[in-house]
Amino acid sequence: MASGTPRVFVSHLSGVPVFDPNGDQVGRVRDLVAMLRVGGRPPRLLGFVVEVISRRRIFLPMTRVTGIDSGQVITTGVVNMRRFEQRPTERLILGEFLDRRVQLVETGEEVTILDVAIQQLPARRDWEIDKYFVRKGRGGALRRKGETLTVDWSAVSGFSLEEHGQGAESLVATFERLRPTDVANALHHLSPKRRAEVAAALDDDRLADVLEELPEDDQVEIIGKLKEERAADVLEAMDPDDAADLLSELPEEDKERLLMLMRPDDAADVRRLLAYEERTAGGLMTTEPIVLRPDATVADALARVRRSDLSPALAAQVYVCRPPDETPTGKYLGAVHFQRLLRDPPFTLVSSILDSDLVPLTPDTPLSVVTSYLAAYNLVSVPVVDEGGALLGAVTVDDVLDHLLPEDWRETDIHGEEWVARGR
Repeated sequence: MASGTPRVFVSHLSGVPVFDPNGDQVGRVRDLVAMLRVGGRPPRLLGFVVEVISRRRIFLPMTRVTGIDSGQVITTGVVNMRRFEQRPTERLILGEFLDRRVQLVETGEEVTILDVAIQQLPARRDWEIDKYFVRKGRGGALRRKGETLTVDWSAVSGFSLEEHGQGAESLVATFERLRPTDVANALHHLSPKRRAEVAAALDDDRLADVLEELPEDDQVEIIGKLKEERAADVLEAMDPDDAADLLSELPEEDKERLLMLMRPDDAADVRRLLAYEERTAGGLMTTEPIVLRPDATVADALARVRRSDLSPALAAQVYVCRPPDETPTGKYLGAVHFQRLLRDPPFTLVSSILDSDLVPLTPDTPLSVVTSYLAAYNLVSVPVVDEGGALLGAVTVDDVLDHLLPEDWRETDIHGEEWVARGR
């Protein structure tokens, strides 16, 4: 691992305050959640157990964390208040790693883990367990006299899973190395029982990504077996257009109940999409394209494009609109393509390099016209506006392909690896 990347010992994080971007305290760190992995890879940090003011303990995923140091944790401000429930693949670092008796791989000598260091991967927001601070000896009255030393994670046994394990825990750890579409393909070929076990073990964000790649029947089956509160959390983590597609397959009573459990802002986006016909631009679009105001600069645009949670199609261009800059926006002014952003100085205003010749679509534009439009202009994303000129969202090429491919396209082996037999 590259030197100079942030490293923090977890004992320094116990009890530290968690703040939102405005500086308001959300709660305090009570533990850290890690996932064991296969192939001798270090455990990955999934997030924090945070005790909020009501003394409820919630889970704060790393995708919602923007900063970690020994004095505080900074979040994006989006916090799910559902009570934390530990899953089979998860380990509590403070509660289960510290004071644990383990062996050194090289000598077989027994040691006690006193602290754990986590380190951020270079150029990424992922964190892994990096080192253990251990004490030699068997503890008891002589414990304080034992030699202490810091060792690499790989120098200690017992913190990785078997490569070919058959439990849901091993499957989930193995799936971590796969893209969501490959995990979806694997789940699709599992028995319903195994599929439910693996889905229950996946974290919300990962399950949301996988559900977006599954056939509708599998989506409905999996979401129906989750507790309603968790099902709502997973729907919130999905792209609004995919969540709307899934909900449209449910009975009206179930759909409404899940919408009521979702955060109001997320539910509002999904309700807007549910109002459009499925095979139209409105039914296909996502409500979360990159939107900038006219006074934003190329540097601002590139910072938004670099976000790791954006699909390549959504990151291909930004849309410039009058305030408000969340859909539905103020008046849509035009788009700026990623290649153009690379050609202009960082201080350039996006309003000065707009492509205003790209005529946006209306939400009732049929799928056939959307497809022809993308093909004719060699686009991967196209804006959708209402009668007043406000940007409602964008249709991306992957949304269109999902509706053009035959229903059984996932039966085709596109990744060259056989996962069907695993875990039956």
